[in-house]
Amino acid sequence: MSQHTDHGHHHDTTGSHQHDTTSGHHHGSTPGHQHDTTDIDWGVMGPRLEQNAELSRPQYEEAARWIASLPTAPKVRRILDIGSGPGVIACLLAEVFPEAEVVAVDGTPALLERTRARAQRLGLGDRVRTQQADIPDGLAELGEADLIWAGNALHHMGDQRAVLAGFAALLRPGGTVALVEGGLPPRQLPRDIGMGRPGLEARLDAITADWFEDMRASLPGTKRETEDWGALFTAVGLDPQGTRSFLLDLPAPLSEPARDHVIAEFARRREMFEESLTADDIAVLDRLLDPEDPAGLRRRPDVFLLTVRTVHLGRRG
Repeated sequence: MSQHTDHGHHHDTTGSHQHDTTSGHHHGSTPGHQHDTTDIDWGVMGPRLEQNAELSRPQYEEAARWIASLPTAPKVRRILDIGSGPGVIACLLAEVFPEAEVVAVDGTPALLERTRARAQRLGLGDRVRTQQADIPDGLAELGEADLIWAGNALHHMGDQRAVLAGFAALLRPGGTVALVEGGLPPRQLPRDIGMGRPGLEARLDAITADWFEDMRASLPGTKRETEDWGALFTAVGLDPQGTRSFLLDLPAPLSEPARDHVIAEFARRREMFEESLTADDIAVLDRLLDPEDPAGLRRRPDVFLLTVRTVHLGRRG
């Protein structure tokens, strides 16, 4: 995808804006100031993205069932999953909405191939199909939908209001846009981990927030918007239908897949933010990433994963 939205590429792994790889959705190759993501081969990252999305499945399943249970929910016959990555969420939506066709929309062919393979394995191949498209340029070719799912995707669009208006134009009467935006940054370690200055994750969050602002500023046609999603729904002719947040609480000791995810995330931020980190924090991160260090992430018993994702709904009257 061009400015992109996908659930598997350069993900926001911090529940709010920032960097989401647990969602398994790919947001595309957006340039980010000193931390450029354009050279990432998202196809190669497919297995990791799929595994990460599996971790967040409970959050997304709860969110999808909330949408399905709303008294205002339309008859859902066609769903667009914008920025679908390896297809974990697309297949989940097909399970929650058993009468719907789900179209997984992404810009990376290898990830769409993973989606097709997953759908076949789960017996959903007749209802989950894929479409390669750049967003926002390819919106018009996606066709009508009763539900548009945009997971941590809209903030990778320069003109968020225009893209949201494009989503609204695709909705059938009574249809819904579900935006996964905001939430809270994840927590994976205690505040004081016994080495370095306490509060490492809070400092990483502050650096990530600066990265996010640089990323937004670098997007083509970027426009600043107050992140009042209800007001933005109203501005594009949709009726706000509520907001809910969904918790993923994986306590210590973590499973190996969850621990692998945490290690990969710390390694990614160590690499991305090296120029912004203090020497002391780099030294601590290097110890955390050392598989032989008893205080490292691979061996320490206090590693956990706590994240919150927020879903905002807008309905076409």
